Amino acid sequence: MVEPARKVSGKDKTIRSSGEMAPDMTQAESMTPRQIVAELDRFIIGQADAKRAVAVALRNRYRRQQLPEDLRREVHPKNILMIGSTGVGKTEIARRVSRIVDAPFIKVEATKFTEVGYVGRDVESIVRDLVEIAISMIHSERTEQVKEDAAVLAVERLTEILSEQALRRKPSRPRTRPNGEDLGEEDLAERQAQAVERRRRREQKRLRQLLNDEAMEDETVEIELESDSGFDDVQPFEIISGNPEELQDTFYEFLDGLMPRRRTRRRVSVREARHILAQQEANRMVDYDAVVESAMRRVEDSAVVFIDEIDKTITNDSDSGPDVSGAGVQRDLLPIVEGSAVMTRYGPVHTDHILFIAAGSFHGVRPSDLIPELQGRFPIRVELQSLTEDDLFAILTEPQNALTKQYQALLATERLTVDFSTGGLREVARIATQVNQSTEDIGARRLQTILERVLEEISFNAPDMADQSVSIDETFVRERVGDIADDEELSNFIL
Repeated sequence: MVEPARKVSGKDKTIRSSGEMAPDMTQAESMTPRQIVAELDRFIIGQADAKRAVAVALRNRYRRQQLPEDLRREVHPKNILMIGSTGVGKTEIARRVSRIVDAPFIKVEATKFTEVGYVGRDVESIVRDLVEIAISMIHSERTEQVKEDAAVLAVERLTEILSEQALRRKPSRPRTRPNGEDLGEEDLAERQAQAVERRRRREQKRLRQLLNDEAMEDETVEIELESDSGFDDVQPFEIISGNPEELQDTFYEFLDGLMPRRRTRRRVSVREARHILAQQEANRMVDYDAVVESAMRRVEDSAVVFIDEIDKTITNDSDSGPDVSGAGVQRDLLPIVEGSAVMTRYGPVHTDHILFIAAGSFHGVRPSDLIPELQGRFPIRVELQSLTEDDLFAILTEPQNALTKQYQALLATERLTVDFSTGGLREVARIATQVNQSTEDIGARRLQTILERVLEEISFNAPDMADQSVSIDETFVRERVGDIADDEELSNFIL
């Protein structure tokens, strides 16, 4: 489950941003289906049907935004159900979609939820977490927009802090006039105030120049930090009924309204103080109320929810056991998927236009075993194909984040060069296909197991092999895993 973003305190928004609000429909969301598929092709091999279905669904959100308001409300997203065995790319498609679209995205596992009345998370927490993610996302966007102004203000604050600390270390002037006469109390106070102000201006000018030149980054400075009202010191408590996470958040919010924020002083480097103060200034410049409003609107208009392992909610006909609430989870999911209002700490969120993508291996069960109402809410069904030997070879060589490229980069940090020959990668793909066919088919995940076995000794000895080169060819692969793969009983335990 994705952790909800921490709520930014409304007490940090004393200064409003003067820039325009970021538009809800971003350039990333207006990508054409062909562009979306091309982006997915950079990381995922095959599964053209699933890619096209996701691309069309994402594009339809952009098309809906161009419609008149009265018609826009009537157009609902066409939710997608992905069917395929583990390791064929369902989760990877969801992960890449979250990076392509600049919209609130959450991936959840259906097995994490339980029917109302059972201990566990309720399905409405999906929407609440989505809102927290959207707030964190938009707050980061707005903070980035005011980053330069915040940095300037941080330098000014840091200049004031450093100058005050420098002046406190300087001795006071004598209580006499230049001709030796004693000063009166009023004259003394006025003259001292003028002298202090002149010294402060000179000191600030000097420090400002040093800070702009980054000439004192390693110096230490004492700054004041605002922290929460001590929640880190509060021990977790047990709640007997209700949703524990929601009730605990509500309890902490109640305490936050009663307890003042605690201020602490820390000595940090100027470099760290610059970063801390810039963050504080950025938080003050961002209108938190506007962030929440925009986040709620973005969730309702363009959020994406990926529900994995939905097939695990399909239960047998028994009325007892650990899976008794599986059908109940489906019934609880139904209102959210078809459209309803979910209460959050910021107000109601309507789920009518959230795109839901569900996935499952459906091993031993069928999509038609889902409750009929939920089946009808996923009208687009795509079947992901099992990976062939050619597919596994392509996965090792073509994607931008291929496993072979990852291993090469990792071992290069030890100044060890690893070269994968075509024959060696073909042998890895062949062994992975053979083991998948003779045991459980786990798709591309089998490649990780085999490559880890092939490179185990090299990875262990890499620190002692600096400035050397190793070639992973067909013979090398067979020496490491060939005998294990040929022994079906042994491969069940090792590969």
